Amino acid sequence: MPHTIRIENADLIVEVSTLGAEMQSLKTADGRNWLWNGDATWWTGRSPILFPIVGKAPGDMLAVNGTTYPMAQHGIARRREFTLVEQNTNACCHELASTSETRAVYPFDFRLTLEHRLDGRKLSVTATVENTGDTPLPFGIGFHPAFLWPLPGAENKLHAVTLDNGAEPGVVQLEDGLIGKTLPTSPFKAGRLELSHSLFDNDALIFPEGGGTALTYGAEGGPSLFFTFQNLPNIALWQKPGAPFLCIEPWHGMAAHAGGTAELVERPYTLALAAGDAMRFGFSVEIGR
Repeated sequence: MPHTIRIENADLIVEVSTLGAEMQSLKTADGRNWLWNGDATWWTGRSPILFPIVGKAPGDMLAVNGTTYPMAQHGIARRREFTLVEQNTNACCHELASTSETRAVYPFDFRLTLEHRLDGRKLSVTATVENTGDTPLPFGIGFHPAFLWPLPGAENKLHAVTLDNGAEPGVVQLEDGLIGKTLPTSPFKAGRLELSHSLFDNDALIFPEGGGTALTYGAEGGPSLFFTFQNLPNIALWQKPGAPFLCIEPWHGMAAHAGGTAELVERPYTLALAAGDAMRFGFSVEIGR
């Protein structure tokens, strides 16, 4: 049965479930929780890991060399029990390894390790993917953390996302959850996006490239969260319209193209990891004072 691991330091307290190695809470020492609470009225997720796909597959079917397998949105890892392999006061590490059950829907051998680590007011989450088989391992990976909107103590304040690189990245439109056309204009202006619930009337905002490696999510004259990303070129923002959270999602991989193939290797930004190799991906979030 799933159980929860607690790590903490003088500034932060984090709880992580063994189910999906999913973070359950991110609290500052004053007791305020900055992470979405998973209220089923809106969305039961809190911070799922997305593997071996990000987004949807056509008809929820994934093809590998012409053979199709059932694959729900965002993959299999978030619904599986991880094993706790390491824990100390301010860090924990969970692992998911391939089994006959996973190979029935994703025919590869792998090990996925997820580490949560605290350093002052910063939480770092790192995923390591290892190819434990003898053939190339195709996959996508992403993070899907949801943070409160409004942030604690910032009710009735304007919230915005600001890219460190000042860019105005292109945004794609989803068509039944699949990647559609690129829209003619970016919602970012000089790297800044003022948030409103209407932005998400047509599902997530997905930026395939140009979002950079760092951003700030914060309230005008109020608290802010500072993010950095490692090896994650795609960024998405999502809210179930009207819900009191904002998902800030760094990815390496995206949904299949609308009207395109179900083949895993042809999904945008899919990686191919050689036998015996490993790759690391991660994000950090620091809570401003």
